Order: sequence, then structure tokens, then C-alpha cells
Amino acid sequence: MTKKILVLIPVKDRHKLRLEETAPNGTFTYASPQTVTEEMAAESHIIIGNIPPKLLRTSEKLELLQLNSSGADAYIKEGILAPGTMLASATGAYGKAVSEHMLAMLLSLQKKLHLYRDAQNREEWADEGEVVSITDSRILILGLGDIGRSFAALTKTLGAYVIGMKRRPGAAPACVHELLPAEELEQVLPTVDAVVSFLPNTPETKHLFDRRRLSLMKPSAILLNGGRGNSVDPDALYDALSSGALYAAGLDVTDPEPLPPGHRLWSLPNVYITPHVAGKYHLPETLDRIVEIACSNLSSHLEGKPLKNLIDLTTGYCK
Repeated sequence: MTKKILVLIPVKDRHKLRLEETAPNGTFTYASPQTVTEEMAAESHIIIGNIPPKLLRTSEKLELLQLNSSGADAYIKEGILAPGTMLASATGAYGKAVSEHMLAMLLSLQKKLHLYRDAQNREEWADEGEVVSITDSRILILGLGDIGRSFAALTKTLGAYVIGMKRRPGAAPACVHELLPAEELEQVLPTVDAVVSFLPNTPETKHLFDRRRLSLMKPSAILLNGGRGNSVDPDALYDALSSGALYAAGLDVTDPEPLPPGHRLWSLPNVYITPHVAGKYHLPETLDRIVEIACSNLSSHLEGKPLKNLIDLTTGYCK
């Protein structure tokens, strides 16, 4: 049977050729998340790209939804996917882009570049005093998927002592000095200089960093969030940052998102906020990686082989 394949990522001609060579008997339709319709989705056997979930309610033919994102939380809710539909993420595409973005935030905050930029805007020649070195900094990373491991490797190379934390136990990857179970979060928070979250949106991670856990961190510590915004309680974060209980934060994701005009976090001088742009397609090779992941899973699906990055619809994590 000819498979109808709907592609919703901004592919170039070379990407189209790669996809169509992978499934020469497929019928391809190219659209975008903004132009796709419920009718197009309902006729598709395979969708590549993050389709608005509300358009999937009549997609009884859908066999595989290959996302262009690492996170899959919007699609694991009950009633979104028909029974039997497989869901796969683009884990592996964003490691370089997101880890470099978050490292830039960390280094900038450690060297007080945010304060110097503010002084520049005021046309002030101001010395902001002592800074911190990433060498020998103790960094805790929550979420050791592709992005977390990439960030760990970068910071370890720069001389940081890197502690990883995973939901499931296992052997420590080479990119970290030690691996801790999630149950030890509160014990380790007072000992680290920076906490970096790459956690997905799950019931267990919602407001993981609440008022109590933020209070356990050093006043000199930095909190970075490159995962999902709702892992941090925004009101508790504002209070910690504005009172001096926490030195600084770097946020590529927020709760709510987009962060509305007038929100208190915008006004803080010790916060970097970027509008969820660490990933996406800002680094051109990211799109190439997404297409290769899609082609691999497209080929595997057509041949009846196991898929990469298959999502457990109960946990939201890769199986």
C-alpha cells in the first residue's frame, strides 16, 4: 500500500530528495504547522513534524508521528493519538545547538557580562568586581539525554566538575564525573555552583524547583533552564533572585511561555531570558540532523524494524 507522508518541517530541496529517496513509493505532501489542515492529517499514514495536536483527533490512519522536537509532552495526553500510533522524537538533533547556547549563558553570568552590558547601555565605565571561573565549578545537570550529555562534555572539557542526575539508574557516561539518582537532588543542591535543567514536561517535573528547593542552593549559584519552563516555579524564582538568595538565572524556557510583557522576571538585572530559541533551526545543521533522524525512522518503519527515539506514551521519555 502506498503510504501518504505529510512533512511539516521547513525542508530544502536536498532534504525533499533525501526523504523521497528513502520512501520512493510514498506520496509526499509538504506543508507547515501553520498551513496544515485536519483533513490533511486525517489522510496521512506518516507525519514528520510537530503538527498542532488538536488536528490529530480524526487521524485514525496515522501510523507514525515523527516529531521535530526532543520533547513530546504535547502529544502524550490522552485522546491526542489514536491507539497504535507510534510517536518518535528528534532526540539527537539539538545537542550542539542547545548546549552551546546554555554554555554561553553560564559563562556570561559567571563573568558578569550581563552587568557590563547594562553598564554599556547606561554609558557607564563600571568595574563589577570579582568573577567566577568555570574551571573547578561544580555543575549539576538534570536530564542526561543528548542535550544534557553535550552540555556535560563541554563543561567537563573546560575543567568543571560535572555531576549528572537521571531518573533511571545506570552507568555514568564518560561526560560526567559522577552520576546520582534523582532522589539525591536535595542533598546535592547546596554543594553545587550551577544547576542546569534539561528536563521534559512531566507531572513529576512540574515546579521541581519550588521555593524550598531554590532555598537549598548557594546564594552564589546559577540556575539554567533549557528544558521546559514549568520545571521552575516563576514566583519562587523571582523572589530568590530579587532577594539575593540566588545569584542569577539563564532561561531559554519560561512558565508561562511566551513570558508576557510586564512579567516580573523581565525586570531583573540578574536574569538572561531568550525566547525558546536555543534549539529550533537557528543552527542550520540542526535541520539536517532532524531530516536524517526522520529518514532513519521512515526507513525502519517501512521495513518493520524498531524505531529510534520511540516515546513511551506513559512517561514521555524515550523507551
